[in-house]
Amino acid sequence: MSGSGQGTQSAVPSADPPSEGPLLVTEDDQLIEQLLRICAAVGAVPQVVCGAPPGRQAWETAPLVLVGDDVAHRLAGLATRPQVLLVGRDLDDVGVWQRAVVIGARHVVFLPDGELWLRDRIADAAEGVGPQALTVAVLGGRGGAGASTLACALAVTAAREGHRTVLIDGDPLGGGLDILLGGESEAGLRWPDLAGSRGRVSAVELERSLPRIHELLALSWDRGDLLTIPVEAMRTVLGAARRRGGVVVLDLPRRIDEPAGEALEQADLGLLVIPAELRAMTASGRVAAAARMRLTDLRAVVRGPAPGGVTGEEVARGLRLPLAGEILAEPGLSGDLERGRPPGDRPKGPLGRFCSAFLTEALPSAGAGVGA
Repeated sequence: MSGSGQGTQSAVPSADPPSEGPLLVTEDDQLIEQLLRICAAVGAVPQVVCGAPPGRQAWETAPLVLVGDDVAHRLAGLATRPQVLLVGRDLDDVGVWQRAVVIGARHVVFLPDGELWLRDRIADAAEGVGPQALTVAVLGGRGGAGASTLACALAVTAAREGHRTVLIDGDPLGGGLDILLGGESEAGLRWPDLAGSRGRVSAVELERSLPRIHELLALSWDRGDLLTIPVEAMRTVLGAARRRGGVVVLDLPRRIDEPAGEALEQADLGLLVIPAELRAMTASGRVAAAARMRLTDLRAVVRGPAPGGVTGEEVARGLRLPLAGEILAEPGLSGDLERGRPPGDRPKGPLGRFCSAFLTEALPSAGAGVGA
């Protein structure tokens, strides 16, 4: 049981109504005032119970329960439930830990020291945060390897199969994934709008602010001059995207700069796309070495055809990477892109088949949620 914290700040404006907040159980007027102020800071509207134990429905259905240490001794008979925090103000009171055990509290937080940590927990509860998204980083072993194409295909496939999906373009020189998806005219935020993000961005507000293209959310670049984003912005935005569950796909540059490094550190696994060519293998070795400094689970995706007859297993073995699969050339892909049909839109094509098989294997192990 512990309480700690980091700063919070939403970088995405919203006129949405306040979110459902926690259940506050205390008779301490000063504590109530503190907790109401914290809830207001994240737009959560709490239910306050004073003078009597909370009713069964309120106790069981609240997304989060905050119990003041002043009334903890009176709640021992209530059913144990998750997401109960005991809130105290006396750091020297060793008995608080025993009272936390009695009411089934998972953490003890002391105010004012743990205020920022508590603010994050209230915000998580108000957003309905569950298991984090399966986060897949896609990189090219050399220029033109097809990493952006695979990233788009993964996102399109995940969305088609019913997963909440966010596609994040981490390559400012890639031309914009919204163009590859055929959605460059869709309204919504792009990276320049979020470059100043710090602390905590509401996952719900971010989702509502991004362009929705082919049933997925896409964060890409505009046609302006911004060529990089601060590491803190990548950390903040990617963290918000992951909190909503489902699948997050990252298209990252071959040169691992600090924002790309931050993205790799948050990813669950990476896919390195390598054309089945000797020269591509040599170039990919450098990219793989840089990526593995930030990400332990890096896998090879070998793209055909192979002019010299090299196999996918040989390529992966040469790079000392596990083979995620091989993808043959996609018939009609260039024409599809010109007509605004995104990669992966053909479920029975080579890209669609690979992405579907990959997600089937990866999602259960990652525990990623499904959502609309």
